[in-house]
Amino acid sequence: MRPFLPAALIALAGLNAGIPAASALQARPAAAAPASPYSYADIADLATAAPMAVHARIASAVALKPDRAPGVAPGHSRFYVEADVVSLIRGSGPLAARVAYLVDLPNGANGKPVKLKKKMPVLLFARPVAGAVAGTASTGSIRLVAPDAQLPWDPATEAKLRAVLTELVQPGAPPAITGIANGFHVPGTLPGEGETQLFLDTASGEPVSITVLTSADGSRRWAAAFGEIVDGSAAVPAQGTLAWYRLACGLPRQLPLNKLAGTPPEDRRKAASDYAVVLGALGDCARTRTPPVAR
Repeated sequence: MRPFLPAALIALAGLNAGIPAASALQARPAAAAPASPYSYADIADLATAAPMAVHARIASAVALKPDRAPGVAPGHSRFYVEADVVSLIRGSGPLAARVAYLVDLPNGANGKPVKLKKKMPVLLFARPVAGAVAGTASTGSIRLVAPDAQLPWDPATEAKLRAVLTELVQPGAPPAITGIANGFHVPGTLPGEGETQLFLDTASGEPVSITVLTSADGSRRWAAAFGEIVDGSAAVPAQGTLAWYRLACGLPRQLPLNKLAGTPPEDRRKAASDYAVVLGALGDCARTRTPPVAR
């Protein structure tokens, strides 16, 4: 014989049947925001070359015929683009509400020019064209710092760009490294000990040096100094910082031993070994695109 249940309890049971368990009511963790498709080096290459960085939306784009686009790389097409400015991320002075520029982009899988949709958000890395950008004119001209210096905009890429620019405008920001100026290695007082110092050439002439200290047990620690003071205890630059970018992307892949003039051959070999440790610690300068050529 089935037990008697009051009508109120039967109704309540029916309501509860449609209610998920308490654990199911807990909020699910939000999905992680998509990462930028570009590496730190990709963005730093463009940011350090471009006096202007613009967030814009494409208003119109016309693929130029080959006879009107000299010098375009094979498999690419040149476009005349007009884009509406959303924000000026880097740059000074007034900017026209709409900018015009040329950009070279790879063709689609069918070998034809890609379609640049209206209102597509983009990041532009550019230089102003004298007398053509400022003011309230409906359209001003800019020149991209590389033929393909138009990137699809997304929040992660803009955030990465802003992080680079924040470091880049700081007083004493790490300068671009152009090579090894000179250096030396000296043995320590105990067997196995030693110190290598390397002084770097920079685009601005500001001093940058690297110190590698080897202990008697063979362990090594190194540091980079951006400034006049050579500090062997300075912190190693973290990846994804401007200092790391300057070193990882600016240092030659091998130590030019002719820069260690007057150093005995054995000490030169030790300096080259120390230099290899530095390169290994920095890791590769990962890029997904070709950096702009200095103009």
